[in-house]
Amino acid sequence: MNRFDLSAAPVDLLRLREALQHPGSGGFCSFEGRVRNSNEGREVGGLEYEAYAELALAEGERILAEAIARHGVLAARCVHRTGALGIGDLAVWIGVSAAHRDEAFRACRYIIDEIKHRLPIWKKEHYLTGDTAWVACSHTERAHEHESPHAHPAAHHARHEHHDHALTDAALGAFTPDYSRQTRLRGVGAAGQAKLAAARVLVIGAGGLGCPVLSYLAGAGVGTLGIVDGDLLDASNLHRQTLYDARDIGQRKVDLAARRLAALNPAVRVHASPEPLHAGNVREVFAQYDLVVECTDDMRSRYLASDAAVLTGTPLILASVYQYEGQLQVVGARPGEPCLRCLWPDEPAPGAAGSCAQSGVLGPVPGVLGTLQAVEALKILLDLPRPVEPALLLVDLLEVGIQRLPIDASRGCVRHGGCVAVAQHALAQAQRDREVDVVFACLHDAIAAGYRLVDVREPDEIAAQPLDAPSCRVPSAQLAARTAELPPGRLLLVCASGRRSAQVARALRGQGVRDIYSLTGGVLALRPSHDRAPATTGGRSAP
Repeated sequence: MNRFDLSAAPVDLLRLREALQHPGSGGFCSFEGRVRNSNEGREVGGLEYEAYAELALAEGERILAEAIARHGVLAARCVHRTGALGIGDLAVWIGVSAAHRDEAFRACRYIIDEIKHRLPIWKKEHYLTGDTAWVACSHTERAHEHESPHAHPAAHHARHEHHDHALTDAALGAFTPDYSRQTRLRGVGAAGQAKLAAARVLVIGAGGLGCPVLSYLAGAGVGTLGIVDGDLLDASNLHRQTLYDARDIGQRKVDLAARRLAALNPAVRVHASPEPLHAGNVREVFAQYDLVVECTDDMRSRYLASDAAVLTGTPLILASVYQYEGQLQVVGARPGEPCLRCLWPDEPAPGAAGSCAQSGVLGPVPGVLGTLQAVEALKILLDLPRPVEPALLLVDLLEVGIQRLPIDASRGCVRHGGCVAVAQHALAQAQRDREVDVVFACLHDAIAAGYRLVDVREPDEIAAQPLDAPSCRVPSAQLAARTAELPPGRLLLVCASGRRSAQVARALRGQGVRDIYSLTGGVLALRPSHDRAPATTGGRSAP
């Protein structure tokens, strides 16, 4: 049974209360929200609730799980009505059972506030005068002054005093996309806007590059946006990832981004996935979209995307950032356009290309590169003029300069049978390499599955972020020479991002060490042990 439900039918309160009965429960708290006959001085005759059901159900489940973990209650349930309701009808019901009344009270209040603040549910009031108005449901006064100072950072939201804002019928245009500034452009118009509405774009990564890409494509009216990102929002992301705020820390970026886009442009369909693309599914996923924008800081992801773009004929826009500068390349928008491997045939070794976490980045830099990616995407979708000669775009934001470096396709993959042949070989190799990758959300889940952990990071990395589980420590560069120190049994190598550990695991398998695996995503992909959740298997399931 789900903890959170949406219901178009009246709620069976007796059944809900019975579902929360527990022999250890000494306290039970419930909240009933009903339709009242007035709001801000206006007489109300009824109302309607509309919900973005898929996202609301997922986020509602997450809120109730948070309440149970945060307040130590035994069980919690919530049902939110949708559709037309009359005066006195039950609109939302929340029930919590706990060992003690205080925990039940606090958990119930937490659920009320979070649901009002976070769920994509909109209320339309019908007044006795015949008018109607939408009432925003995303604002609530936050009250966390009694929470533990050691609670998760996401619990300490800044307190804001907001009031529901009613929109009259005359202002309802705010909920209807207005592309008038865009359609006035020569090359867009109504026909171009129709092209965008019919377009399907996949964005890989919802971070510094992905935030502006997603915002501008949704704002432009791209009909379907896919988002792939398995990361949780960290406080260090906020200086450059402008879709999010401090209240979102600890939540999945892909869910946050989907909510923001739904609020920005309700006409856009959003398909969000926390499961990373891999050699086994990337071609199938790319084939579902008209265009792909790669926005990660992971070189493996970029090469995988380039290979898939070549093999599926899907245009791809790549970008990368480094401190104060960035690069941009378009692959496959025209027949014969050079791919990423035409410039750099082989993926660099782990650590050779620094990520933002390793090298640092000025916040607006990914914003500028992501905006350029969005411009290129719209130009391709609208068939607007683009430079004829393929080139790598170099952007230097200290000198405020842009340089185009021509790419000579004859010196690239053509020398090895062409981009298609090279991509086929690379993707086949990636599929073989994937045998070493396993996914766990928590290290204790890996231990429970029978793995012995081997931390292959450098001592300074371990000191900065030690594992919360017992492990053998051998730096990756020394592992091949120190295999005798490894514990017996099935081994799981762990590094910062999963790249070094995967490379070492493959190398050791080549030397005859068979029962050795790599943690996909590394330490960055782990959830804290106190916030365990089922593994998100974007790669191979744990054997």
